[in-house]
Amino acid sequence: MDQTELLALFDVHLRRDLVADDPDTRFERVGDVVRATAPDWNGVLWSDLDDATADAAIAAETAHFEAAGRDFEWKLYSHDRPADLGDRLLAAGFVPEPEEALMVAEIAELPTEAPLPEGVRIDDVTDAAGVRLMTRVNELAFGRDHAEMEQQLLRQLGSDTTVMAVAMAGDVPVCSARMDLHPGTGFASLWGGGTHPEWRGRGIYRALVAHRAEIAAARGYRHLQVDASDQSRPILERLGFRVLSTTTPYVWTPAGTASAG
Repeated sequence: MDQTELLALFDVHLRRDLVADDPDTRFERVGDVVRATAPDWNGVLWSDLDDATADAAIAAETAHFEAAGRDFEWKLYSHDRPADLGDRLLAAGFVPEPEEALMVAEIAELPTEAPLPEGVRIDDVTDAAGVRLMTRVNELAFGRDHAEMEQQLLRQLGSDTTVMAVAMAGDVPVCSARMDLHPGTGFASLWGGGTHPEWRGRGIYRALVAHRAEIAAARGYRHLQVDASDQSRPILERLGFRVLSTTTPYVWTPAGTASAG
């Protein structure tokens, strides 16, 4: 499958027609915009706009979330239209966060085994204690509080569409990762992958990608998708992931709210 076809599949299945897998999440198509409302994330996933419709759509979404008293994210992709949509979001008061690469791989072409350093193992996370280990290593990896992430993972415990894992060196968590499965789409998405600074460069991140690829393959999924940082992108490219686009979160906060989430 060429890059254009793969990007079109991604847009349809994981943006335009994404189906909620829990009762607290809602996806709505309003005109030429698809918005998500959930306990952990609110935002615009997809749009099909042009020069004549973009500003009105932006105004409608900010009015909707302002009335709800919620901040939200417009998840903008570099192939979205109109070409100046990012500038229009800036003019409407949105704040951009760091750009990431949209990367996709055919699971059949990925390694499903990768060597771990001696003394390191991968444990599947199935309880609150495992979630706490994931949170701890992410705080060490990224240097910020992950209390909100911990609450999100606790809500996802036991879900058939979420896979969580942590790499352990004895009793010390050194890397953690999550995978969301999207039934009926052929896609699974990878999240997390934070590695303890003292354990980077030893193949643990690659092993967690392989671990999740093996699970996804066993469940019949065809593609893995990642929003990759500059740090993880080179590793993923070596594994066989392709860059299809880039994505930038544009965050909007209601007046009087201290910070965006």
